[in-house]
Amino acid sequence: MPRDATPDPYAEPIQFGTRLQVLRTRRGMSRVVLGGLIGRSPSWVKAVESGRLHMPKPHTLLRIAEALRVRDLAELTGDQGTHISLFIGPGHERLPAVRAAVDAFPLAADLQAPPTAHLRARLGRAWQARHSAANHRDVIGSLLPDLIRDAQLAVRQANTATERRAAQAVLSEVYALAQFFIAYQPDASLLWRVAERGMVAAQESEDPHAIGAAAWLAAQAHRDSGPAHYDAADTVTLETLEFLQPLLPDAGPEVLAIAGALRFEAAYTSARRGDAGAAWGQWDIARDMSKALPEGYYHPITSFSRAIMGAHAVTVAVELRAGGESVRQATAADATSIPSRPRRARHRIEEARGYQLDGQPDTALSALEKAFEAAPETIRYNGYAKRIVLEESESRSSGRRHRASELAVRIGLLAA
Repeated sequence: MPRDATPDPYAEPIQFGTRLQVLRTRRGMSRVVLGGLIGRSPSWVKAVESGRLHMPKPHTLLRIAEALRVRDLAELTGDQGTHISLFIGPGHERLPAVRAAVDAFPLAADLQAPPTAHLRARLGRAWQARHSAANHRDVIGSLLPDLIRDAQLAVRQANTATERRAAQAVLSEVYALAQFFIAYQPDASLLWRVAERGMVAAQESEDPHAIGAAAWLAAQAHRDSGPAHYDAADTVTLETLEFLQPLLPDAGPEVLAIAGALRFEAAYTSARRGDAGAAWGQWDIARDMSKALPEGYYHPITSFSRAIMGAHAVTVAVELRAGGESVRQATAADATSIPSRPRRARHRIEEARGYQLDGQPDTALSALEKAFEAAPETIRYNGYAKRIVLEESESRSSGRRHRASELAVRIGLLAA
């Protein structure tokens, strides 16, 4: 390797401090930002990176791993005996079939595409199944291969421009469903392939709702790629909102909801940056937009609704690292009003993050237990939840340690 080349943090052997520095800079994160996320000073981060301080204790390692969103704890420690997947969950058994459907190029002339209306009805039932299932990846993973194939065929076999645009709108939303299945699984390139195809299909459809949904998912993919991509997330979000704005006065609930969901995405990204004023300002706008929706309306892709705004407030407070405010918002939010099981589980995980930030680890574990009851697959694929469980499994409190260890076994982090 040339002397001026950046070290590969996945190669052996390099010191922990060097590994940390490389991973941090690849994320576009300063020492000030990393230190703030893990409750340490920038000088402490510098001392670790320079080798003046040794590798920190496990609970701090887990916080660093969360902040840097490393896929596996071994990537941070360099110890190949500590393979613990964090922000990437296990590969689902249905992933190969979904990947094959995405990668296929449908040219067979002997297959007849179903009518677009039939495809849209199937897609609606698939979203309903996802929201009602505890093991939602298993459910949608079984439906996606046929949906992807048939939606691709519908686009190819469309006879008129109008039919093609309608088919493209359905295809883009099928790709949206696929992104929910693929997220946090060990195939990042497949996720980006699906996200990009969804954006292209949405643009070809010229359908405002399809365009908004594809942009909503693309913004999340950019933001989850780290601080260096926050500007890209904002660009997608704000440009799509500008496109939708003139349509809102006459729009139906679906388009109103997707605009509200995009407005919250702007709040979420601002919170990740640590900009409290912008985050809460955008949340306020999103809340006002939710009030324009019919009572009881729940958007099937984004979950945007009046009911979700309390959960969104918890997320903003947690991302701003405001423990007390997180708890206050969690107390005010009504989790039982969220009809989707996976979304309710996600909210419980955000509650757990808030309670841990506020120094209430037992309440955090209670929230994670409720998340598991709502949707076990959600907690199995969530890095924040896994970090809290692993951290508390090493607690000095024997009762808390036992409770966390039991939960770790249930979600597959520790062997029984």
